[in-house]
Amino acid sequence: MFNYPVILTPDGDTFLVTFPDLPEAITFGNTEQEALAMAVDALETGLSFYVDDRKLLPAPSVRPDLLCVRPSALESIKLAVYQEMMTQGIRKAELARRLGWKAPQVDRLFDLGHASRLDQLEAAAKVLGKQIDVSLA
Repeated sequence: MFNYPVILTPDGDTFLVTFPDLPEAITFGNTEQEALAMAVDALETGLSFYVDDRKLLPAPSVRPDLLCVRPSALESIKLAVYQEMMTQGIRKAELARRLGWKAPQVDRLFDLGHASRLDQLEAAAKVLGKQIDVSLA
């Protein structure tokens, strides 16, 4: 769902990583493997800017010619719940009301640096009329 293509550009002794769909996310690594590992953090950081600004997340383009990276599983779930909230036009205050939570709890739920609990994300998905499905690919 959140598989974003990356462009790896050799830059001297390092590899520069950029995202065609997320210009805010830029990183580098000493090897291609390290650059791709760093790309996950850059992707999560770039997407967190959208969450912080309460904007819709940019859709990842389909680029079979490029490698893709995705956020961690927990961050992907957070982003999916956030995206659904935005799609439905529901604000954080309304989500908090529906869940019976205080506003800071909802803020932490969408903080990509916070280790939210899966049961909290499931509760948020449920009040949005959705459920979380997990698969191993």
